[in-house]
Amino acid sequence: MTNPTTATMRAISQDTHGTPEVLEQVLLPRPAPGPGQILVAVRAAGVNPTDWKHRAAGLFLGRLPLVLGWDVSGVVEAVGFGVTLFKPGDEVFGMLPYPHGVGSHAEYVTGPARAFAAKPDVIDHVQAGALPLAALTAYQAIVDTAAVGPGQRVLIHAAAGGVGHLAVQIAKARGAYVIGTASAAKHEFVRSIGADEVIDYRTTDFRDAVQDVDMVLDPLSGDTRARSLDVLRPGGVLVSILPGTDPDEAAKAAARGVRVESLLVEADHAGMNAVADLAASGALRAHVEAVFPLAEAAKAHALGETNRTTGKIVLTVP
Repeated sequence: MTNPTTATMRAISQDTHGTPEVLEQVLLPRPAPGPGQILVAVRAAGVNPTDWKHRAAGLFLGRLPLVLGWDVSGVVEAVGFGVTLFKPGDEVFGMLPYPHGVGSHAEYVTGPARAFAAKPDVIDHVQAGALPLAALTAYQAIVDTAAVGPGQRVLIHAAAGGVGHLAVQIAKARGAYVIGTASAAKHEFVRSIGADEVIDYRTTDFRDAVQDVDMVLDPLSGDTRARSLDVLRPGGVLVSILPGTDPDEAAKAAARGVRVESLLVEADHAGMNAVADLAASGALRAHVEAVFPLAEAAKAHALGETNRTTGKIVLTVP
């Protein structure tokens, strides 16, 4: 039920870093859109690994108290001065500017109008709320950074994960030959979303099963990132969404004639429109592992931290 006091809203906040139990439902002032911003009545908001990592340790955001959440799908409630893209009543979805534009785990949130796109009519708010951050990460890696095209070979690690399962679909939509790594129990799922080959990372060193790929997408970093250099063809690119830790990585990449990029996802109007088009056509769909009401955000975080989920977790705001 929407809070009857229009000056306030429910939100999930934390006063300290720690386990999921630090998350509490609170009443906060309802925000107002500034110039170039829209106010969105949140209907659904994805929960991503960056949420529970920020909850536990702060990462890029040291400020407290903190309302987490970058994914959002909802209805435009009001627009600020200068906004021409959307009007009140429009259904939109998007990613708040990462990392400092956080705050979608609440009844209302403001953000730049151009961080959003129109929600396709063929998907509901839960599906739309699951897509933005993970889909933009995959899109910016595969399309903007690696420029993957028809016939190219792409290796996607953690292919059943939040970013990975969307990356498989985006790479297939680009005409690529897609190889994914996943545990054996998830192979059928990864094939069902378009992967041409799947490697069980628990029993097989992927370097023994694949060579001469044009792009590797690595959401894991560490040893996986280092070994991934060995499977790239000359001219290929490794795109990681976590920082590297090997001081000799640049020299190793140069010796092999490959490129390494570390990507931090950005709010992206053109990217969101591309994601919307893919979703509208049926080429891109988030697998939603679990849905929790906003008040049960701590349960969503606890589930996510098991690292056993497939696809995405979503919070809903009735």
